[in-house]
Amino acid sequence: MRSVARIVWLGAVLLGARPVLAQQGDAGGEVRRADVALRGAVAKAVRPPLDAVHDALLRTVRFRQVAVSPDGQRLAWVESGSERSGPLANGSVIQVLDLSNAEAKPERVTVCLGQSGCGEGSLAWSPEGRRLAFLSDAGLGGPVQLYVADMSGGAVRKLTSFKGPVTAPRWAPDGDSVAVLVIEGKGAEHAKGPTGPAARETGVVQESHPVRRVALVPAGGGAHRFVSPENLYVYEHAWSPDSEHLAVIAAPPPGDANWWVAKLHTVDVESGRARLLYSPKWALAEPTWSPDGKHVAFLEGLMSDQGSNGGDVFVVQAAGGKPRNLTPGLKATATSLDWVAPGKLMFGAQVQGESALATVDPVKGGVTVLWKGAERISAGGGVGASLSRDGETSAVLRESFTRAADVWVGPVGEWKPVTRHNAEAQLPAGPVRSVVWKSEGLDVQGWLLAPPTPQVGSAKAPMVTMIHGGPAAGVVPSFNPQALLLTSQGYYVFFPNARGSFGQGADFVQANRRDFGYGDLRDVLAGVDAVLAREPVDPARLGVTGWSYGGYMTMWTVTQTQRFRAAVAGAGISNWQSYYGTNNIDTWMLPYFGASVYDEPDVYTRSSPINFVKLARTPTLLLHGERDVEVPASQSYEFFKALKALGVKTQLVVYADEGHTLRKLDHAKDRLMRTVEWFDAHLQPASLPGPKVATPGR
Repeated sequence: MRSVARIVWLGAVLLGARPVLAQQGDAGGEVRRADVALRGAVAKAVRPPLDAVHDALLRTVRFRQVAVSPDGQRLAWVESGSERSGPLANGSVIQVLDLSNAEAKPERVTVCLGQSGCGEGSLAWSPEGRRLAFLSDAGLGGPVQLYVADMSGGAVRKLTSFKGPVTAPRWAPDGDSVAVLVIEGKGAEHAKGPTGPAARETGVVQESHPVRRVALVPAGGGAHRFVSPENLYVYEHAWSPDSEHLAVIAAPPPGDANWWVAKLHTVDVESGRARLLYSPKWALAEPTWSPDGKHVAFLEGLMSDQGSNGGDVFVVQAAGGKPRNLTPGLKATATSLDWVAPGKLMFGAQVQGESALATVDPVKGGVTVLWKGAERISAGGGVGASLSRDGETSAVLRESFTRAADVWVGPVGEWKPVTRHNAEAQLPAGPVRSVVWKSEGLDVQGWLLAPPTPQVGSAKAPMVTMIHGGPAAGVVPSFNPQALLLTSQGYYVFFPNARGSFGQGADFVQANRRDFGYGDLRDVLAGVDAVLAREPVDPARLGVTGWSYGGYMTMWTVTQTQRFRAAVAGAGISNWQSYYGTNNIDTWMLPYFGASVYDEPDVYTRSSPINFVKLARTPTLLLHGERDVEVPASQSYEFFKALKALGVKTQLVVYADEGHTLRKLDHAKDRLMRTVEWFDAHLQPASLPGPKVATPGR
């Protein structure tokens, strides 16, 4: 299940045309664009044209990664364009800046001179900070390969010619080699990950699965060598300080499904032998060695998606033993991890909707917050920073709801801007407010983004509630094109971090286990009440939307209450029972539901929107990728047919050859534009009847 922030590459959000397949139905006929234009005519007369706003957002520069060299003397980052699609998506440019020279200008590092649509990224600095490893498709659109650039001069060298997908370059501390993750074996060429479009299966369905292994590539050139076992699919890897071992998070294949049951191993680089170090209760992420090589730190917690990492900080002896939780009871969620000194682990965190950087003593425990703010900081993944070896220099991408990202560098919390590409961008949004409310004894937080033009007199505006995916994720202020398109058209946008979200500790993340849709919806509705009590929002013009788990919550919401007058559900789950047997990542459900659907069907039944669909009245737009294996399109078909049969206004749009993430530029634009138009059709008229209030029960 994916968080909204990760549904589409940011560049893909801002381009495109129409989908290939659309089905629609309602009580009296189809929803027509002419009807959309007619019902929103009055509001559109005073609002900026949607296409113009879209084009303005397109002009922002997107950043994918920033990396400071271990010695703190150089800085590299990846700027993305929107020229093409590919393994690194939509074109990208690597820039490198010499931080030791105040007069220096960024220089491009590439194997694609003269090409604007080359896909390059996945930066990794060598230990001495002179060489930069990266992945590139060389402008050919095929599998990316590993390249190394020597920043003191010389040509960029190509080091690999793999046939399968390559990811995650990591330099050995001795500087002699680079470890990468490579998918090999039958079916490797079709491996797109759980969010990519699935390969079509015909004939006898096989149970063989490609394996992702660690390959060691000599930095000076030469043949690569696989060093992890053939029977382990590796998700993350980290070098020991002596370059003799790797810590890996790995599980038997299939790789898409088994991340949630992966274990921590160490691998002897010389022999290739793997030794089990830790079997966790929950999911693992961010393996990190201590400077002396005697311990490995990691994150463990209830996580719903690989890459959307969050949990407590643990440490275990590299020789084996019981791990220690260094952050028990932490009212925050650690999302990234670096061991910067013998007595200092630094981690990025979400703290009640804000980003933070903190340290914890690996022996004594005790957390020290270094910086916290109402914005998103990252090095290209979760909340966190790229750090020099001593932790004294850090680089971050800084963004918020009202500011697109730029590159900043400096000591933690004392960053200075390196780029100002988006500094002058005027985003169509008004004030941003953190909203905190009580829900059944819980302190719940969310964000409210206002339209740019204040309401006049007693006038009230419509509001769309955007429920994030996951559910183990959280909304921190970040550049969000969908929200900005809505605010530009006069909508308030509300982002609730309901129970199950990151940001308030492990107990809060686990608060919706075996209770999907019930407690978290009550949190959302209580948050809507809190907004209505303070802001000029019209209670008769409320909409709700979300993708993945947010799409499920949208489907669930329209079967539990009629407070919302319009809904848009993307890649949602309508029936947990049928979903269990048709998706390719069912392992994620076991910690959340506590048992398989075959052992405890009732816990799946009670949270399935399809079982309450006769209570639905809300006009609902359904969006889905045709070849989504994380949430099969059959889930939206099932809900669509039920709504249509019951006379509820609905429309289903299926995007051809797409997976859980919409990667084609025309589809990404269509999703955004169609969503705003749907809400315009049902929320912009001011003469709607008052809402009917219902509170979901158990």
